[in-house]
Formats: sequence, structure tokens, C-alpha cells
Amino acid sequence: MTRVADLVELVRAPAALSVPGDVVAGAAAAGALGPRTPALATASVLLYWAGMAANDWADRELDAVERPERPIPSGRISPGAAVGLAAGLTAAGVGLAAAAGGRRAAAVAVPLAATIWGYDLLAKNTAAGPAVMAACRGLDVLLGAAGGRPLRALPAAVTVAAHTWTVTALSRREVDGADKALPLRTLAGTALVAASTAVPPGPRRERFGAGGRGERFGAGGRAVGAVAGALPAVLAGWYAARYGAAQARVVSEPTAGRVRAAVGAGITGLPALQGALTARAGAGLLGVAVAAAAPLGRRLARKVSPT
Repeated sequence: MTRVADLVELVRAPAALSVPGDVVAGAAAAGALGPRTPALATASVLLYWAGMAANDWADRELDAVERPERPIPSGRISPGAAVGLAAGLTAAGVGLAAAAGGRRAAAVAVPLAATIWGYDLLAKNTAAGPAVMAACRGLDVLLGAAGGRPLRALPAAVTVAAHTWTVTALSRREVDGADKALPLRTLAGTALVAASTAVPPGPRRERFGAGGRGERFGAGGRAVGAVAGALPAVLAGWYAARYGAAQARVVSEPTAGRVRAAVGAGITGLPALQGALTARAGAGLLGVAVAAAAPLGRRLARKVSPT
């Protein structure tokens, strides 16, 4: 009999903490934050879990050799149950996105679901694998932007996609280890991602004109603006420090264990990057809330592996 704990392990449930921030960052950048954002974030989580279940179903024969402790090769979950769950979660995710965001959200959710399945079934073990997975995350950001101006969310989508490329490229060496060239490349990519996110947004207009209340509250307004302007850099630095340090350890000793640790750091550290992007779009407090999922994800990863 399948236990809930086995299903949690199959879909890497705690790793889904890295997902809602995609939608929030996209919505913030596109000016689309609103009542539909939580539903779109939930749809994104369902699609993520579908991809994880489909991934293990597609890898069941390889996992029987390399990772026999996983739910399918260990016999705790049958292949039929896994692929059925993946299909059901996909339908639920696309359906919820369409119900919450209408045609514009469905127009992103359908290709997102197709790209997820395409990665699991076709692209994962090819040279195109990291790019296809990066496209999944980029589309996830655009899902959040569907109700606003999606073009404004393209930089955030590209940023999250670039981060995802680094994580996916590393994940292909989780079993056998890597040479030093790979973590050096991904570390350079992480530095570029963090640097581009840390650039403060353009100057905002003063709420009040010269004189009167503008003079009375101008200094306080400038102080608040300075804090808001620094917040993306702080969160981006936090992201770079955690994920970058894990990759630096792979450079010094590129063993399979350190590669897996770096991949885990890339997954659990993503909310800090999403929070920086959200703050950069002007939603500072929401960005902090998104980033707060990073330490929680790290704690949960000790119980259920995110990779």
C-alpha cells in the first residue's frame, strides 16, 4: 500500500518551495500581482510535482541500478501509479491555471506542461537538457505575468532560466562526479545572475512636490527609497553566497556528493533570487517573504532530498 511519505518523496514535495516565487516574481515584474496570483502559484506547484513524478517514471530502469532506494525501483510505488499521478497533476495544474487566469494563463500553462514532459521523456539525457529545463522555469515566471504585461517580465524569466541552467548542468553529474571545468562555468553563471539582479531599479518620482509636505517627509522618503533600492542587492548577495559557496566546494573537490550538495543548494536557494527579483520590481516586503522560503527549504531538504 502506497504511503503518503512515499508520494512526498516521489514528487520531492519540499522542493516545491522553490516554485511559487517564479510566479510571484513574474507577476511583480508585469504589474499583475493580485487575487489570482496565489492560484497561479498553486498551479505551478502542481505542474512541478507532475514533472518530478514523470521524471522518476521515465528513469525507473536507470534508478534501479543507480538509486535503487527511490520509490519506484524499491517497489514502494508502482510505475503505473507514478505515471498516473503525473498525468493527474498535469491536468490539475493546467486546469487551475486556466480557471484562475483565463486564456492568457492557459496559453502559458499548456506549453509549460508540454515542455516539462518533453524534458522528462526526451531531452533530459541529451545536450539540450539544461536548456529545456531552463525554458520550463522561464515559462513558469511568465505564467505569473499572464495577467499583466508579460514583456516586462522577460528579464526576470531569463534570469531564473539562467540559474536553472546552472543547476541542471550540475545535476547531470550527481552520480559520477564532475571535472573542475563544469562548476567553474556554472559558478561564473551564478555570479552573472546575481550581479544582474542586484542592479537597483531606476529612480522613482517623489510623491510630493517641492515645499510643504514634500519637504517635511522628503528625508524619510529618501531613506525608505534607499532601503528599498538596496534590498535586491542584499537578497541577490545572499543567493550568490549560499549557492556560490556550494559550487566552489565542487571546484575544490568535484565528487558526486559535493555535486549533489551544490544541486540541492541551487534548488533550495532559488527563493532568495526570486525574492530579489520581486523586490527589484517594487514589492520589497513580498520579496522578503518569498526569500524566507530558502532557509525553510534547506531544513526540509534534510528529510526529503530535493534532487
